[in-house]
Amino acid sequence: MSADLSESAVPPSTESGESSSGPSRRTVIATGVVVGGAVVAGGTFLAGSEEASAAGAAPSSRVSLTVNGTRRTVTVDNRTSLLDLLREHLDLTGSKKGCNAGACGACTVLVDGQRVNSCLTLAVRLEGAEVTTIEGLAKGDELHPLQQAFIDEDAFQCGYCTPGQIMSGVGCIQEGHTNSPEEIREYMSGNVCRCGCYVKIVRAVEQTAARK
Repeated sequence: MSADLSESAVPPSTESGESSSGPSRRTVIATGVVVGGAVVAGGTFLAGSEEASAAGAAPSSRVSLTVNGTRRTVTVDNRTSLLDLLREHLDLTGSKKGCNAGACGACTVLVDGQRVNSCLTLAVRLEGAEVTTIEGLAKGDELHPLQQAFIDEDAFQCGYCTPGQIMSGVGCIQEGHTNSPEEIREYMSGNVCRCGCYVKIVRAVEQTAARK
């Protein structure tokens, strides 16, 4: 029998004399890359989580203001709008959230006697201010004259915009911008009525101003 070994019987050579029984250099390097990548990725994830957690703690402030004649003190996120303060913190839901962008006037309230879109007004800027909402107009069971005029003139349909319309109308009367229907329409143009009750709304404001 020939002493020569066939090619298939010769064991494969290893790189740089490494034993075939142990892991190859290629295996060790690949394993190191995978493990190292996992450690780095894990570290990045943990650092990112800590940063996100720190960023998620929004600053808050304590603010005191008078709402409908009652002094209220609350602690709110500095990004809280006056509208959300009224609706979510003080449970005064008469002021409506329509567009939430200052375009419809459904959230109109009076701040120190001036009309404002409460959705665009930061609550933390109102320290010491006096706020009047639709809930604060009536005196017990006696409606404000403009509230009664809206009923008398049937100046609403769905009613969603009505609180803002009435508050804007009260401000308009106080400002003296009621000398004509055209002037009323101009100074209440920021209040949108999707039902189209503008003629009756103007009439209600005009008649209330005349009785003042």
